[in-house]
Amino acid sequence: MITKIEVLLLMALLASCLVLVKTSYESRQIFTALDKSRGEQRQLDAEYKRLDAEAQAQSTHLRVERTARERLQMRTATPGVTAYVVDPATPVAASGVAGAAGAARAADAADAAGAAPGARGLASGVVQ
Repeated sequence: MITKIEVLLLMALLASCLVLVKTSYESRQIFTALDKSRGEQRQLDAEYKRLDAEAQAQSTHLRVERTARERLQMRTATPGVTAYVVDPATPVAASGVAGAAGAARAADAADAAGAAPGARGLASGVVQ
């Protein structure tokens, strides 16, 4: 005859089998998700490398210069197209260079007038 202990052991065995089946199923699901994630990671890494190479190709000096010329109609600054600014209040020496006192007065005048920092260099610069 079957005793209560044998029935209890049989129920424990069945419960253990069910837990094992459930654990194996969950393990397979997790492994499948992991494999899918690794594939997606490889795909994203390849796309990143492609975009990085494309960005490096787009930012070469020659391409930037060509784009500036073609799209923005920019050109290289030459002495022929450079405009020089002369401050009429600054005395110009015979050599074309303002004296130290004149340059200081021009710089002070630019500061007093509230000129931008770049304008100060123009007011006290060399005029030819």
